[in-house]
Amino acid sequence: MKLVKNVMKWICYILSIPVAYVLISLLLSAITIDRELEKKNYEKTIYLHTNGVHLNIIVPIAQMDTLLLSNLKHKENDVYLGFGWGDENFYINTPTWSDLTINNAFKAMFLKSPTLLHITRYQEKRHNWVQIEVSESEFEQLSLYLLNTFQTNEQGEKIILEDMGYTATDDFYKAKGNYTCFNTCNSWVNTGFKESGLKACLWTPFDFGLLNKYE
Repeated sequence: MKLVKNVMKWICYILSIPVAYVLISLLLSAITIDRELEKKNYEKTIYLHTNGVHLNIIVPIAQMDTLLLSNLKHKENDVYLGFGWGDENFYINTPTWSDLTINNAFKAMFLKSPTLLHITRYQEKRHNWVQIEVSESEFEQLSLYLLNTFQTNEQGEKIILEDMGYTATDDFYKAKGNYTCFNTCNSWVNTGFKESGLKACLWTPFDFGLLNKYE
């Protein structure tokens, strides 16, 4: 009887961990970090996009500086680039949700792992993008954040994974940082917004945490 009680107690402890994670995540997602300065000249435009789970930052190519744009594959008729960050193994081995395995999900969430930047090219604006007007200084800070996420080779060039994209309009590049349940693809976007002086969550692992700030 005592053994059964001990087993049940440990089961409760284990189950309480994800529950606590979700509750704390929701609380911190609800706390807003306000924009640093409210009165600015909003001369630039960026967009947020989600696939339902994963946030991407969309940037018009015409507004990008040469440092950020250098070595990024794109064509003349491409108008926007989408930037997403995530676990390397998950990105490469889970092209669709039907490819998701418990092993890949566990490694991504609980083990520090190398990361990639997923760059997607668009020729036109999508109706489900969330438009955000930003100032020149906010845009520059966000561009610097994106630039500093790329790993580079000895020549200072971004490192592309040749022929590893899901389609003909996207590519993967080596990135800095480690992915964990505390540093997710969505918290990476949220951190970029905070560091750029934009409205953001105190912290969030969810896509809706940041999206809700711009509804």
